[in-house]
Amino acid sequence: MINIYNDINKLEASMRQTDEFKVLKDAVEAVRADEEARVLFANFRDVQMKLQQKQMNGEELLKDELLYAQKTAQLAQSSPTILAMLEAEMALSKIIEEVNRVLVKPIQSLYDGL
Repeated sequence: MINIYNDINKLEASMRQTDEFKVLKDAVEAVRADEEARVLFANFRDVQMKLQQKQMNGEELLKDELLYAQKTAQLAQSSPTILAMLEAEMALSKIIEEVNRVLVKPIQSLYDGL
């Protein structure tokens, strides 16, 4: 019997070796080392998490909350250090999307022809 978890662990180790992961790791360290960027990003992430939690709870997002979230995002993205980290994260996300597409392919093929 195949142990898929061994393959998943190999995939995780391979992901850590990609250029995209290494660039993201360096970008995260740069944000961590820049106190102003770190605080800006922590605030941005906190606002995003609170809004997501409200959505998951079925609560309505208020206009003021959305405006504040937009301003927080704009402020965070005005930092070159944070912007570089977000761009690196998007590059790594493309790899993750491709992995997901490949993993789901056998399941999708089960439904072909229905």
